[in-house]
Amino acid sequence: MAETFIIVGAGHCAGQAVATLRQDGFEGYVVLVGEEPHPPYQRPPLSKRFLSGELPLERVYLRPLTFYESNDVELRLNTKVERIHRSERRVDLDDGTALQYDKLLLATGSRPRELNLPGVNLPGIHYLRRISDVEDIQNHLKPGKKMIVVGGGYIGLEVTAVGIQAGLEVTVLEMQDRILNRVTSPTMSDYFAKVHREHGVDIRCNVHIEGFEGSDRIERVVCSDDKLDADLVVIGIGIVPNVGLAEAAGLECNNGILVDEYCRTADANVFAAGDCTNHPNSLLDRRLRLESVHNAMEQGKTAAANLGGQRRVYAEMPWFWSDQYDYKLQMAGLSEGFDQLVQRGNMEDQSFVFFYLKDGVLIAVDAVNSPRDFMACRNLVSQKPRIAPERLLDTSVTLQEIASPQS
Repeated sequence: MAETFIIVGAGHCAGQAVATLRQDGFEGYVVLVGEEPHPPYQRPPLSKRFLSGELPLERVYLRPLTFYESNDVELRLNTKVERIHRSERRVDLDDGTALQYDKLLLATGSRPRELNLPGVNLPGIHYLRRISDVEDIQNHLKPGKKMIVVGGGYIGLEVTAVGIQAGLEVTVLEMQDRILNRVTSPTMSDYFAKVHREHGVDIRCNVHIEGFEGSDRIERVVCSDDKLDADLVVIGIGIVPNVGLAEAAGLECNNGILVDEYCRTADANVFAAGDCTNHPNSLLDRRLRLESVHNAMEQGKTAAANLGGQRRVYAEMPWFWSDQYDYKLQMAGLSEGFDQLVQRGNMEDQSFVFFYLKDGVLIAVDAVNSPRDFMACRNLVSQKPRIAPERLLDTSVTLQEIASPQS
């Protein structure tokens, strides 16, 4: 009898897992259950080209609907899994039906971290995580409108850039002492703060927000030292993993669903992958939870392979990117704890690379408008080399040569 694999979630990870299962030759039943009305889609464009209107909805989908039809994948969209019965290998859906599974993959992703402040539910205040969120925000991207962005991370700054390019007046409110606080060095934070201010953005750090005011919709953001007029507010203060379903099923969670290097939970028939997982990484010698497309895709591939009976280990060096105006920031590794920063290239030329070293070992790289160098740097970071700063600074030697195993 053919096996049935159920995938819970319809994001990047789930879509990749479906494709990998079929590419690897799995011939059993595949059912994908997603809460939104859309098939699996890419989230990065939501705060970039889809928000700006440059990218049509069909281009946001990972694959066209015909892919699922031709690969005999059952899509249960607009549907929520209410409960997992592990002992019976069954899931209950919110439409009153139940599905039996042989193997289950939780790709439940994450959701925006919410503010709990007076007035936060006023119309005109938005989070950005789903296609419907973007469609709501797009209705208010009108020249001359005042937009307040709460949070100076990737999402907040990408939305800021789109707003500026649409002709809005944009103010960024960051609770920490600098933008991009969680993801990069103070030097890079200062660089992007300068970029945004040169585009007319009012960036305010160390801000304490007390609430929001308005009659029928948002009119003001109330800070401890000021009140700011607002026609539109977008909140981007991070995300939290969707672990409720796993916890209710008795699976261990700690900042994500705990999985091993094969994306398995403690239940041999239940796997998890993507934003929702806390997983071991042998390259970094630690457990971590990652919020990135690369992690979602690669964990999705690994989980699918292991669902199908292979023994594939997940061990990837994290990497990320962000598009803001004409600037592409690409990052590999985790720079946390670095004790030396080496800069290659001129920041004024808008194309340069930062190398982060710890005890002489390269642990991370940030690159701005240097995609070719970044590809070499991704390989270099994975090698965890002990490398002299002078060698990194020597522009007579290409980074491709430095990253070569023979160099």
